[in-house]
Amino acid sequence: MGEVMPEPYRRLGSSLVSAATWARQRAGQLARFGAVGITGVVVNLAVFNLLRAGPLAPGAEVAGDDDRVVTAKVIATLVSIAFAWWAHRGWTFRGGSRHRPAREVVLFGAVNAVALALEAAVVAISHHGLGLTSLLADNVASIIGIGVGTIARYAGYAVFVFEDDPAAREAARAAEGPEAGAQR
Repeated sequence: MGEVMPEPYRRLGSSLVSAATWARQRAGQLARFGAVGITGVVVNLAVFNLLRAGPLAPGAEVAGDDDRVVTAKVIATLVSIAFAWWAHRGWTFRGGSRHRPAREVVLFGAVNAVALALEAAVVAISHHGLGLTSLLADNVASIIGIGVGTIARYAGYAVFVFEDDPAAREAARAAEGPEAGAQR
């Protein structure tokens, strides 16, 4: 217990701070993250379904015979990622110090590349691996993939991309007690 966690991991909380305390300290940020996330899901699913019903429909000649559903998923996710960067930068994680914009974009892109791979993998496994090829099955897989990607995104944004909520960080230090501050 005498070991101090590296800075990126302290931002997520420590074993001395319970999950409930961690969530309470970040309630505003988590609510904003959720609102942006819900809106991003709507954007993602709208673009996905527009593409699946239009240029990337099962009978379309675009993007090969088998990969149109995954192509639609990737395009929809990229559109929702662009929306999310704008919203998270200006609203969810506002106020804290950040990296220089160029580095922030690169880190944001890296976190989202991992999340995109997770989302597309869920759709690919469902559609191609399990043979669940209906539009409903594709949407269920898409929603599951979005959930997996969302968890990866929040952790990645909080640890690597944006400065964590300064007020929450101070509250966490206070909850850990004076001895914990001396170890840092």
